[in-house]
Amino acid sequence: MSSHPTSSPLPVPTSRVRQRWANDQLAVGILVKSIDPVHTEILSSLGFDFLWIDLEHSDKSVETFAHLSRAARLGDVDIMARPARWEYMRMGRLLEAGAHGILYPRCESADEAREVVRWAKFYPEGERGFDGGSADANYGQYPAGDYVAQANATTWIAAQIESPRALATVDEIAAVPGVDCLFFGPGDYSNLTGLPGQVRHPSVLAAAKTTAEAAHRAGKIFGTLVFDEEHARYMRDLGAKLLVHGADSLMLKGACQRVLDFYQSLSG
Repeated sequence: MSSHPTSSPLPVPTSRVRQRWANDQLAVGILVKSIDPVHTEILSSLGFDFLWIDLEHSDKSVETFAHLSRAARLGDVDIMARPARWEYMRMGRLLEAGAHGILYPRCESADEAREVVRWAKFYPEGERGFDGGSADANYGQYPAGDYVAQANATTWIAAQIESPRALATVDEIAAVPGVDCLFFGPGDYSNLTGLPGQVRHPSVLAAAKTTAEAAHRAGKIFGTLVFDEEHARYMRDLGAKLLVHGADSLMLKGACQRVLDFYQSLSG
């Protein structure tokens, strides 16, 4: 008889964001711009529902993403990863490294949305490549069938609506099976309509509302990026169930600036 105790496979992880949605609750996250895992570790323990780690605009590699995702396992938090547009193969590596959700940028057609689902989901919902020995499967500790089924059930996909072209096809994008969320991108939309940074311009807010209405018609989630409490309330009133509230670097800058302003006031 073996002297080693028999171990049973650990339960396959679930998604905190999906749990929030199942209870008709708002999921709140923050954009993580820092590449220091310590910062991700701290944020993961605070109570956010998800952390957004962006690989479209930043200097992050998949390896850096894996380190940040590993640090985030300290807390009960989802990781939303954003690859660049058309980086379908990269999505699989991000999911293997621990991403729970994929935020796909500049989605402008139903065909493009279908490609995202194809590469983010395993058969029969898609054609994601199978590894089973990476972080998302706890390095091979889950039975393959359980792992595949649970990954398909918990992985969530948000298609970003960021341009007038996307807005024109928003209902078709929303109707694609496997797309869970329409995520309005106010930064790119304002820039592409000649209003850079004017995220509260009436036409930008109207585009957000159009996106929200398309999501609701299709029975999907509406999400977006917000910049302060008033903006967040406005999007919540549009029915948002996925909100990114700012970025860690901007919050750090703001907090340090308030301290500096205080001491400058003391010195007269």
